[in-house]
Amino acid sequence: MKEQMAFERLTGLIAFARAGSMGSYTAAARSLSISPSAVSKSVQRLEQHLGISLFTRTTRSLTLTPEGRELHERALRLLRDAEEIEQAAMTARSEPSGTLRIAAALPIGVHVIAPALPAFRKLYPKVTVDLRLNDQMVDIIEQGIDIAVRIGDLADSRLLSRRLAPHRLCAFASPAYLAARGTPMHPDELEGHDTVNLRYQSTGQALRWPFRIGDRVIEIVPPSGVVVDVSDALVATLVAGGGIGISATFIAAPYVARGELVPVLSEFAVERHNITALWPESRRTNPAVRAFLARLQEVFQERMTAAARVSS
Repeated sequence: MKEQMAFERLTGLIAFARAGSMGSYTAAARSLSISPSAVSKSVQRLEQHLGISLFTRTTRSLTLTPEGRELHERALRLLRDAEEIEQAAMTARSEPSGTLRIAAALPIGVHVIAPALPAFRKLYPKVTVDLRLNDQMVDIIEQGIDIAVRIGDLADSRLLSRRLAPHRLCAFASPAYLAARGTPMHPDELEGHDTVNLRYQSTGQALRWPFRIGDRVIEIVPPSGVVVDVSDALVATLVAGGGIGISATFIAAPYVARGELVPVLSEFAVERHNITALWPESRRTNPAVRAFLARLQEVFQERMTAAARVSS
């Protein structure tokens, strides 16, 4: 009985640590691969044992009480120690196995990572991949993520990182739109054209369109009749004749191959080196992480090289 009670307190502390970091039982349950009710019951049992309330609960939010805030950092350390023990045990097995949690920006996940997963699992059938796509920044340590792939300049001293292959940003439009409105030959000629722009979900800021003119890169934000916050929606609008827009070539490449989009101002296209893979120090020796990072490097190089041809 004492062992059972100790186990329940341990699971309660883990559930409390994750729920406190993520702000909801549902999100904590998803990250722990259990049900929200299991998280709730574990926390309630822990509160009963400690004799204090750890959360202030409403129908819409879950907030740490003052007592809960004092205990949360200690619970987080316990959770990290438990994860490191699990990782050490996995490292002892030479063959990659277990669940690999990957977080990625939506366009990267849809167009690069997801298509590569069947081949990866064919090589490593004992690995179960949990791919989570979101353009919002997440704390990968608190959420138990093994590898994150992000776009942008990042800094986190707790994480190891590796730059992946560069990608190109180019303007595109549908053949029908260009036939009706003409094709600009210089960025200055975009004035008067219909444009479609992207708004970043993480910051709410509009994409600044980069163009390389000579030895310098300029950036503009044209007035746009349509603004979207998902790259695939932008491309779909362009295909439907919405105007001219900027897209990464790895997203636009299939549409160009089918004749649905045409590169515009391709001689002014800009190459960016800001896609990064990140992973916690505790995952350094994890066989599944190492195997996926190696494959990720290859896939990005292959995909970005092929996609760049559509704007050359």
